[in-house]
Amino acid sequence: MGRRGRNNDLNVDILLRAYSVGLFPMADSADDPELFWVEPELRGVIPLDTFHVSKSLGKAIRKRPFDIRFDTDFEGVMAGCAAEAPDRPSTWINQTIRNLYTELHQIGHAHSVEAWEGDTLVGGLYGVSLGSAFFGESMFSRRTNASKICLVHLVARLRAQGFTLLDTQFTTDHLKTFGAIDVPKAEYVKMLEAAVNRPSLPF
Repeated sequence: MGRRGRNNDLNVDILLRAYSVGLFPMADSADDPELFWVEPELRGVIPLDTFHVSKSLGKAIRKRPFDIRFDTDFEGVMAGCAAEAPDRPSTWINQTIRNLYTELHQIGHAHSVEAWEGDTLVGGLYGVSLGSAFFGESMFSRRTNASKICLVHLVARLRAQGFTLLDTQFTTDHLKTFGAIDVPKAEYVKMLEAAVNRPSLPF
């Protein structure tokens, strides 16, 4: 599943080409400078037309506990995703990944959804956009439901802009509550090709 690669061989052009054929990079830990390519046999996808919000989460959203913003603190979201947390003692986001995705953000191919309390960033997620596909990378939450509410706003944004594929890389029990499914590689490749061969959409 993993193919090792030298960090000095990587740049944003190679990274985007990798996404276009179903690969994405990870590190074994935040302190490990090496990256490896991942190509899951089963790919996590959230179908945008069947995205599900539970009644309890819908009730929480209606209370508007956070100010939701887009692309105002991409590096802050990456830092939040890379930070250790009680439920996440280690992370795969090393400095090389942070540098690469910040550069992707600067050229318009990586985006963040952010939950704010006043001037404090309390949750968020980030990912990569290419064609009509959005590849979710990571999320973090320092308040109850912060990352979940960001995901709901992400899906609303993707639907409004005409995106056709929301890739979550893997499925988790958490993502399955929103309707995430496992897609076999051969089927995923067809979905991916249809999405990335379209002109890139504004986020």
